[in-house]
Amino acid sequence: MEEEVMQCGEENNVAEQQATRALLRKRFLETLLAMNNQKITFSMHDRINVTATFEVADIDILHFQVSNLETPIGVQPHALLRCSDVIACCFKTQTART
Repeated sequence: MEEEVMQCGEENNVAEQQATRALLRKRFLETLLAMNNQKITFSMHDRINVTATFEVADIDILHFQVSNLETPIGVQPHALLRCSDVIACCFKTQTART
């Protein structure tokens, strides 16, 4: 009887973890959609900040394709950023007016 209760509790815990992961994945994908064609500031390693227009992420979220990449040494019309090099990114969202 105790084993059945433990299994039921474990199943509930797994279901709760799956629901949490699904919610986080949904929010992440919504963020990528909101970033589309927005000017983004990327914080990179070695305290380097670059700004670019976000275009797309690859299916594995390993790279971001950007345009008009503004770096300390100049502007690149098109570039791929490795996600492993990005520490954070910031952008302004459009607020809905009612």
